[in-house]
Amino acid sequence: MSRLAKAAVVALSVVVFLYVGLGYVLGKTTDDKSYRSLSVFGEVLQHVQEDYVDDPNMSVVTAGAMHGLLESLDPLSGYLSPREYADYRDRMKNGVHGEAGMTVSKRYGYIVIVSVVPDGPAEKASLRGGEILESIGGFNTRDMSVGQANAILKTAGKLPLNLKVMIEGEEEIGSVSLWEFVNANKARLKADALVVSDTSMLAKGVPSITYALRGLNYYQIEITGAAQDLHSGVFGGAAPNPITILCELFANLHDKNLRVAVPGFYDDVAKLSGAERKALNSLPWKASEFRKTVGAPGLDGEKGFSIVEQLWTRPTLELNGIWGGYTGEGAKTVIPSKAYAKFSTRLVPKQKAEKISRQVEQHIRKLLPKTVKMKFEVLSQGKAWVAPYTHPFFEVAHDALEKGFGKRAVFIREGGSIPFVTQMHDTFKVPCILLGFGLPDENAHAPDEHIALENYFGGIKAVAHFYEGLGKL
Repeated sequence: MSRLAKAAVVALSVVVFLYVGLGYVLGKTTDDKSYRSLSVFGEVLQHVQEDYVDDPNMSVVTAGAMHGLLESLDPLSGYLSPREYADYRDRMKNGVHGEAGMTVSKRYGYIVIVSVVPDGPAEKASLRGGEILESIGGFNTRDMSVGQANAILKTAGKLPLNLKVMIEGEEEIGSVSLWEFVNANKARLKADALVVSDTSMLAKGVPSITYALRGLNYYQIEITGAAQDLHSGVFGGAAPNPITILCELFANLHDKNLRVAVPGFYDDVAKLSGAERKALNSLPWKASEFRKTVGAPGLDGEKGFSIVEQLWTRPTLELNGIWGGYTGEGAKTVIPSKAYAKFSTRLVPKQKAEKISRQVEQHIRKLLPKTVKMKFEVLSQGKAWVAPYTHPFFEVAHDALEKGFGKRAVFIREGGSIPFVTQMHDTFKVPCILLGFGLPDENAHAPDEHIALENYFGGIKAVAHFYEGLGKL
């Protein structure tokens, strides 16, 4: 343990025991139990200080010791945040019970019933004070806060609306199988709204509703030169090199202003209104945080547009992968027979996916020298989606996010693509509400992909409020 950590432990222990001694001398209490509990608290910190081989995280250790102290003083208060503990004490003092007819707290990490209202819903369900609720509404309560438990219990175990749940795992390949299922089950899937949680929040502490997505076309090309790999000493200088040609080809797909150089690519791009452009650029979005997340020496995007506009409202063409030739250990001087690339175009509203695919292929074939052949494949296509957010469902979602996170929600676009949203919107003609709880820096599609727990639990509360609000419309 470092000297600073040891000093902090000693200082904290001195303050605690001085407070205890002063309280004893002044006769503030005659309850020895409090002092026994504080003694245990001190012993825990002392053991941690002396027995840990590695330096412990003292903030975590102290918090754990404090939880143990709190639970020893009041067995039904363990694992509560200060705000939850104050609310719990107020409920007990004033005899206030939740909508389900019971007051709950935390013990052993789980939700526990403190008391129930006579003849209330909880008592009628044979629940009694002191019982531990390991799950509520299908959710494990081990990592659930008291506030989240009360939000779920508001429904008294019943959803206030009819809910149809679909889980799909093919988004990255165009949702092909899912779409076949949808087409075959339109009557079963008919609903008043579609809710999707596959988007992100604008930033930490900024709950968001997404009202627009970019579309996505994905391509693969194969360039073939010689019939087989060639020795570069024997054939180099005369035989065509597919990798070199492929690199030259992609180098010519953007102009000096980083606009896509495919003729007609921007013909159908919808122009932003002045009001929407102002609203997007006024969002609490920090360019410095974005640069930090990217981690590159600088940013690179289409000239004449802000970063937010580049990410959400402008179409792009990106090279996603390139390979060919020899890539193993050591050296092998070959001119490869083939070279490959995967690339994609992100589309914005009004652009037609099929038209863009044709334009891209035609332009690449025009750039290709006659010394090689090319195989061009369109692996998937998906158009962009945008919707007005004036429907009452969006108002309910906005209020629910504010209740779940305690902060005002914002309306945003997103640069990613969810083909399923466009397909469902076009098929069922219903509002699509995109409520996502991820963050831009959570390594989507990369190692250590994760989600912030505060957003996970805030999302649970927000969704509970959202369903409750929809049920009242």
